[in-house]
Amino acid sequence: MILYAPRALADLRALRSNYTKKGRPEAIRTLNAALADAEARIERNVGVGLPAPRPYPALARPGRLWILAGRYWIAYRPSDPPAILTVFYDQADIPSRL
Repeated sequence: MILYAPRALADLRALRSNYTKKGRPEAIRTLNAALADAEARIERNVGVGLPAPRPYPALARPGRLWILAGRYWIAYRPSDPPAILTVFYDQADIPSRL
């Protein structure tokens, strides 16, 4: 089982709200599929992630890994149980939002 930190839940609400306002139900389905993919990959191998998103190596932090699922960078804590910490669209300016 993968937990979601409050920050990740807020990120997901904001993304879904944005897609709803823009009339983009397919974007919501794609986001949900990306989350399911990330969860499955993390559950298979908790160490699968990278230290930081490829475009932003300065975001590496101890105890945090990043995984690219679909068009979303997902930060997670590889603890027991693992927890998703935050979710970003891959074209977002991630450093300015952390």
